[in-house]
Amino acid sequence: MRVALSVLLSISLVGFFSLTFYFYYVVWLRPERIRKKLRKQGIRGPRPSFFYGNIQEMKKIESTAKKGSRKRQHLEHSYVTTLFPYFEKWREEYGPIFTYSTGKEPLLYVSDPDMVKELNLCKSRGLGKPTYVQKERRALFGHGILASNGPAWAHQRKVIAPEFFMDKVKGMVDLMVECTIPMLKSWEHRIETQGGIGDVRVDEDLISFSADVISRACFGSSYSNGKEIFSRLRAIQHEMAKAGILIGLPGLRYLPTKKNRVVWMLDREVQSLILKVIKGRQEESMATSQKGKDLLQTLIENAHSRSIGLNAANSFIVDNCKSIYFAGHETTAISATWGLMLLASNPDWQARARAEVLEVCGGQLPDADMLRRMKILTMVIQETLRLYPPSTFIPREALQDMKLGKFQIPKGTNVWIPVPTLHRDPEIWGPDAHEFNPGRFSDGIIVACKLPHMYIPFGIGARMCPGQNLAMAELKVVLSLILSRFSFSLSPSYCHSPAFRMVIEPEFGLNLLMRRV
Repeated sequence: MRVALSVLLSISLVGFFSLTFYFYYVVWLRPERIRKKLRKQGIRGPRPSFFYGNIQEMKKIESTAKKGSRKRQHLEHSYVTTLFPYFEKWREEYGPIFTYSTGKEPLLYVSDPDMVKELNLCKSRGLGKPTYVQKERRALFGHGILASNGPAWAHQRKVIAPEFFMDKVKGMVDLMVECTIPMLKSWEHRIETQGGIGDVRVDEDLISFSADVISRACFGSSYSNGKEIFSRLRAIQHEMAKAGILIGLPGLRYLPTKKNRVVWMLDREVQSLILKVIKGRQEESMATSQKGKDLLQTLIENAHSRSIGLNAANSFIVDNCKSIYFAGHETTAISATWGLMLLASNPDWQARARAEVLEVCGGQLPDADMLRRMKILTMVIQETLRLYPPSTFIPREALQDMKLGKFQIPKGTNVWIPVPTLHRDPEIWGPDAHEFNPGRFSDGIIVACKLPHMYIPFGIGARMCPGQNLAMAELKVVLSLILSRFSFSLSPSYCHSPAFRMVIEPEFGLNLLMRRV
């Protein structure tokens, strides 16, 4: 008996010490090896602490910045120092490339133009999406195109990207117009009931509009059928956004915290709803084939044409539906919201854009050819995406040891590219880098700044957003129709307070004073 107890105790001790060493290795030794390799190459950064990395210091800097911040005015677009003060502090101290850590994740902050160019030109699959995206953001993206790597990503892009080629997007313009009209009519009704000038909150309506477009264009259903999926994905996004960019605390996602329990429940509901849509589509396959194939049908046929099993096939479809639902409507709606805010703040550009729309359309609803001829509106959108890019950070991970420029990047290094910082560098964009000036794009992106590769609203390299054609067309449609029907200015109730919720959103929404043209 004593021998058995002694053996059991020995095994328990060995297991305990093995687990302890593994935890220490994952949390400290492995990331510290990466940091040492970067330090040897002259890349410095704040010293991390055990378990938390630099999270505690980031929170302290953020708290100090909030205490010293002054009230923001309508025309201030330099929100980077307010939302991410630690990055600006470290950038001043360590330069445009530095290393820091959140939990066990070693990160490399990159705002150096030469390094950004190297990352943009890199086509190697050794540089992919961070593994933490699959883990920390699984409820939003699963293993879909926004989170996968290697052959799995290449296959998904091959299936999905053709659905957003320009020839297909041109065929969606009429659908976009149809989705816009009900929103405009609801605004007209509100304006009439308020005596000719309406105080309208537009951001929520734009989210519904964009969700309707992506639902009908890619999934063959109206927003009324997909609104439950959208509302739950948005709820998941807001829950995850509460952690900001503080990722990497080991084991946190497994704990039954209130936030995690809410996310788990919403994720189960989203999967159930999407599977219900898939089942309905399969039952209507004959009718669908007569109407023409959309993205959902393409995903279903591709998944079931391969010998991967029913569960894997369903996961393939569900995860990519999640990715398209999120990326296809959230970012476009937010970009349209910021575009209206900027036009409301700059009545001269609003008047110029409206005059162009009225001249090009001649009283008709816009079509694909008309959108192509809207040069001023294109400049306005490009400047909006510069000041308020859809992706705040572009994350990458070195999935193998690799060379980028003059640096050897160790396997496991997470690279963060701060898009708003690149889009506001006065040395690249000129002294008015923080101002709204669409005229800088009058001769195209190549002339707009000294280094065109620093303008990256839709990402970089091989993983550039495949849906950018759809996004640009949708923005042109909705903004041109709004300009043709309404003049607008900022409501007195509007408070300019950009907030980071995985994307940069107006914290309190956007209210406009609108009147019929």
